[in-house]
Amino acid sequence: MIELRSPKELEQMRPAGKLVADVLVALREKAAVGVNLLELDALAHKMIRDAGAESCYIDYHPSFGASPFGKVLCTSVNDAVLHGLPFDYALQDGDLLSVDFAASLDGWVADSALSVVVGTPRPQDLKIIETTERALEAGIAAARPGNKLGDVSAAIAQVCKGAGYRVNTQFGGHGVGRTMHGDPHVPNDGRAGRGLKLQPGLVIAIEPWLMESTDEIYTDPDGWTLRSVDGSRGAHSEHTIAVTEGDALVLTGRD
Repeated sequence: MIELRSPKELEQMRPAGKLVADVLVALREKAAVGVNLLELDALAHKMIRDAGAESCYIDYHPSFGASPFGKVLCTSVNDAVLHGLPFDYALQDGDLLSVDFAASLDGWVADSALSVVVGTPRPQDLKIIETTERALEAGIAAARPGNKLGDVSAAIAQVCKGAGYRVNTQFGGHGVGRTMHGDPHVPNDGRAGRGLKLQPGLVIAIEPWLMESTDEIYTDPDGWTLRSVDGSRGAHSEHTIAVTEGDALVLTGRD
């Protein structure tokens, strides 16, 4: 069921968005050569506790997950592109790290993701990160009342395909509210002018993600981490946004 939020409810969602943004900023600053993925998870866990919030991930067990997730972050490194389960791994020079994080505060959820290069960057890694960020901006710009959901998806795909990447539509954006994942599904490719008519109060996570040379994935033996089939690296950018009477409200903005 798709729910529209009142202006008062959108104001109530702002603290959750700020917490998620603050955690991602702290993780981006913490990520460095030699830092363990479990250290990043522990930092996020502490910030959740200190804020009086709740993790959306620890007990999360959808049909595609092998077991309850058990951590508070998704940390996807290099050819791990989504749902990376944190494990005992120290980041190395040149690693491409994507971090996805969602939390619930005062009953409202926010969800966001970013990608960074640890240490010495490769030009192709910077390009794929920048492309996901531009695609995210394009999707947000298209999230206006009167437009269709397909306009958001088409705007994302135009940027991604224009940069030479293929787009996987198995996983994408989604509704956000009292729970982390709800309707509608927001694919990263679609036809403009098609689908749900966007109305003020619709809250969605928009999340373009890409792999360097494929659009196919497989599940790691850990039962969660999704990897590119050809070993190419991936990047992921995401914000929780609300459709308003004008420009979209970015609830997880990190500025």
